[in-house]
Amino acid sequence: MKRQTALLIILVFAAAMLACQFTAITPEPTAETVPTIASDLQPVDLVAQQERLTLIYEQTGRGVVSIRTSTAQGSGWVYDSDGHIVTNNHVVEGETRVEVDFPSGYKTYGDVIGVDAYSDLAVIKVEAPASELFPLPLGDSDSLRVGQSVVAIGNPFGLSGTMTTGIISALGRSMPSRAAAPGGGYFSSGDIIQTDAALNPGNSGGPLLSLDGEVIGINSALRTTNYTDTGEPVNSGIGFAISINTAKRIVPSLIQNGRFDYPYLGVSAVDDLSLDIIELLGLPQATGAYVTSIIPGGPAEQAGLRAGNRSMNIPRYEGLLAGGDLIIAADGKEIRLFDDLLSYLLLHKSPGDTIVLTVLRDNEQVDVTVTLGTRP
Repeated sequence: MKRQTALLIILVFAAAMLACQFTAITPEPTAETVPTIASDLQPVDLVAQQERLTLIYEQTGRGVVSIRTSTAQGSGWVYDSDGHIVTNNHVVEGETRVEVDFPSGYKTYGDVIGVDAYSDLAVIKVEAPASELFPLPLGDSDSLRVGQSVVAIGNPFGLSGTMTTGIISALGRSMPSRAAAPGGGYFSSGDIIQTDAALNPGNSGGPLLSLDGEVIGINSALRTTNYTDTGEPVNSGIGFAISINTAKRIVPSLIQNGRFDYPYLGVSAVDDLSLDIIELLGLPQATGAYVTSIIPGGPAEQAGLRAGNRSMNIPRYEGLLAGGDLIIAADGKEIRLFDDLLSYLLLHKSPGDTIVLTVLRDNEQVDVTVTLGTRP
């Protein structure tokens, strides 16, 4: 449900607090144990860093807009000089026409011309003077590194033109989308950037920028257990952004066709299993995506991929079946987590393409060629 001020998809979870005490035993440093990373670090010039942040805001803030609907407010940014604005699908969901407010004070209406619930991306088209349109340069999210400094600009709680800073906390995350999958549940969207830059309701759809002033992501969601007195979620240091390389694949199609067709494999899988589950399933290694179910009649089933089919007769693992394929590579690229497979499909494959999945089946390595369908 949309809120009056701003909307983010909020992934809420309860965290139990565990307390423990321990004593670390630290050996005396020797020539072999003394860290050498300091020799690779340069002194931080705080004045230069401050100037860089100020310059980024001055150069890119002009291209960040506020988006208003009848029930919500979010952010967006200028994609090109033709008046295309990129934002989140959940900001404009159910709307065909929205208000777009520019930093200069100029306001206009825009038409929602393309939406994608899977990636949570949307495109708005405005007719605005060229003097109001400042397209933001696009970066390359494949080149990002954890620890890299980032900047977010948007309209948290309706405070337009707000800038926050942080780092990239993790890469290659996945999140459940708002698109229902056949057989229950929801499709997952991959290639998600995790950041600790402060994101709050209203930041949705705004840009995540590198220190080069390039858009590397589109701010989309946060995870929190903290709320205001009025029930609005508050940043807790875990925010998520859609990678710009995902947007590069999807946005042109939204502009041209109003939609984007995803490659479809038709499997559900799990990863990061505990050691006892790995042993019970009889898996030869801890990395890879273990296939738990296959959509009947889907591409994976037609290609002969196998899901688990043998009960382990252990109540606490009821529903998890042994005998499934463990996907360890796609077209020769290592798959350590299911997120890796989702990202590879999104960024490199289209409906009708083939993909060679290398799986471990009964402790033997097998290649399975799948012709990808179109995600329903």
